[in-house]
Amino acid sequence: MDMNKQIEEVLPDVIQWRRTMHQHPEVSFEEHWTSQYIEDELRQMDNIELSRPTKTSVLGIIKGKKPGKRIGLRADIDALPIQEERDDLDFTSTKDGVMHACGHDGHAAMLLGAARVLSQNVDAISGEIYLIFQHAEEVPPGGAQEMVATGLFNDLNFVYGQHLFTPIPTGKIGITKGPITSNSDTFDLLIKGSGGHASQPEDSVDPIIIGTQIINQFQTIVSRMTSPLDSVVISTTQFHAGSATNIIPDTATLQGSIRTVQQETRELVKEKMEKAAASICDFYGADYEFNFQYGYDAVINNEEKTDSVIDIATKLFGDRVFNYPLTMGGEDFGAFSKVIPGTFIFIGARNEEKSYDYAHHHPKFAIDEDSLIDGVSMMVHVALEMGK
Repeated sequence: MDMNKQIEEVLPDVIQWRRTMHQHPEVSFEEHWTSQYIEDELRQMDNIELSRPTKTSVLGIIKGKKPGKRIGLRADIDALPIQEERDDLDFTSTKDGVMHACGHDGHAAMLLGAARVLSQNVDAISGEIYLIFQHAEEVPPGGAQEMVATGLFNDLNFVYGQHLFTPIPTGKIGITKGPITSNSDTFDLLIKGSGGHASQPEDSVDPIIIGTQIINQFQTIVSRMTSPLDSVVISTTQFHAGSATNIIPDTATLQGSIRTVQQETRELVKEKMEKAAASICDFYGADYEFNFQYGYDAVINNEEKTDSVIDIATKLFGDRVFNYPLTMGGEDFGAFSKVIPGTFIFIGARNEEKSYDYAHHHPKFAIDEDSLIDGVSMMVHVALEMGK
């Protein structure tokens, strides 16, 4: 049977898998039902060797009849702690405060669909295909890092990932060589001043004033210490201090996000942020504690391998394929692509007419299910072609 025909025939199951997982979302590191559901579905397919690299992840391996390379296909499976607010779907989340608000239910369903098709065509497969159902993409340090640490993927020749993406219309496929997502880090800063009466600020060391100076100084790191051609974002997203209108507090805490692309820039920003905090606190006579937490590594698409993926996508979709620019979002696929040549792409899933145009992580987020066939097709053909 024609493989593209098989992809079309598996689509109803892909939609049902996606909807079932959408109704039973689980947050990062707690995907017990989800991983068991995926394992149970895979066990109904032929020619797949199954294992559990971690408690809530699943790995299936399909061994082809021809010699070839080891190719990884990765899908994340976790949901988010968000209350779903859609009333136009009959498969909304059954769990209060948890929903699939990023498309991971679709990612897992597409990989199940690809597994079904590939498992029925081992005679056409060169090498081995690793079906990677990864837990905990949403919470650092991330499930990808845990899976890579098992050593099970050290011998992969190539790893492929994709993301259903509502910024892109359904039918479009966004692919970029080189950096595609950013390093995604966070910081905590505790400023230790000396409180006092609001009417006598000269007798205190005001951590609020100090905090505002530090926030402003952080922005000069972006504007004056890094190249405008280098992508850098420092966002202070939390500032907590004080308990009353007539009291200058003892302490203030700042927290936020840092996004960079180049590793050397990442280290420079970390160094300069602490120096800014130290110098300003010293000027005002305050102490501080600064903590920089490394998050996800940037996803860097391998140039040569991505050229091949672009060729595969173009043969499938023609001018629907386009160059999608670097996004400063974080994605823990970077743990795989840091050690294995990889490519990560975006599958358009926005449809304004169906009201499927909300941002990722929004309580009304939804994907256009017409996009699912594109993702299944990409996974199947990438596995077949890159394994040769």
